[in-house]
Amino acid sequence: MSSLSSLNTAGALDAAATAARLPWSGLADEIALLLQDSAVSVPARSVLPLAQGGSLFVMPATDRTVAMTKLITFTPGNAGTGRPSIQGDVVVFDIATGERRLVLDGPTVTARRTAAVSLLAARHLAPVPQGPLLIVGAGVQGQAHAEAFVHGLGVQEVWITSRSTASAEALAIQVRKLGVRVRVVADADTAVPHCPLIAVCTTATGVVLTATPRPDAFIAAVGAFTPDMLELAPALCQHVALHGTIVVDTEDANHEAGDLLQASLDVASMPVLRDVVHGPWSPRIPKGTGPVLFKSCGWAGWDLAAARLAMRQGAASPLVPT
Repeated sequence: MSSLSSLNTAGALDAAATAARLPWSGLADEIALLLQDSAVSVPARSVLPLAQGGSLFVMPATDRTVAMTKLITFTPGNAGTGRPSIQGDVVVFDIATGERRLVLDGPTVTARRTAAVSLLAARHLAPVPQGPLLIVGAGVQGQAHAEAFVHGLGVQEVWITSRSTASAEALAIQVRKLGVRVRVVADADTAVPHCPLIAVCTTATGVVLTATPRPDAFIAAVGAFTPDMLELAPALCQHVALHGTIVVDTEDANHEAGDLLQASLDVASMPVLRDVVHGPWSPRIPKGTGPVLFKSCGWAGWDLAAARLAMRQGAASPLVPT
């Protein structure tokens, strides 16, 4: 099936067609390019609380040629129901004509751009990029990070842990299709000594990882994106701050990174991904001698990078297999 059959008259792509336009390495490269584009404008996202604990996110961004808005709902109560926790769309406009050019599947964009940001950070910060990789949390982000790190870093072994054994086993089936070795483990902390790559991908409001990481560890923590959420034990974050390096995705982490804020750390003093990718920045501790924590809270700029790549991919090859 081609993306043409997945593209209706309004330019809306389904999940498969959206993913086809956002290859892992290409998306990480596009994010790196966006970080040095002075024309990019990203206002603060609006978060509207909804009944029963949900939230509506409105996230606009623009550059010289593309304007986009991501409009998604986050519904924690959907966990375990078969319905996704994140739903919505990314609407993309051509600035020159004002035309709506694409409607991308919002959850797919969110999953792929988040994992691609982690991939970009790992390229620059991970002392042992080949892994093994520990995935904590067997949901959409867990699968996205496994795929991104396998395709983008060449990881050959993935360990998976989740509060639900069934979901961990289900993810293991998908990851084995990537041609790598997979191990399901019951406890994340016991796997930490064996894994120099760790991706923590839950939407937990309580700690899921407490073990002290290896000196050559790289941890990407992406699940907690509000001040009240956390996945990492405060003592773990404090250990990395003292003995290693903490990098955040953007300055918005100053008021969003619950893991770090609840550990009483000075988030405003931490380097952001732009510093790491384009400088000037050098780590305080030599690479491989202290753990690295990359804390990602999300930013509409990442969605803009995805929109730019999707537009270019569509122009280059309008019939992309899905």
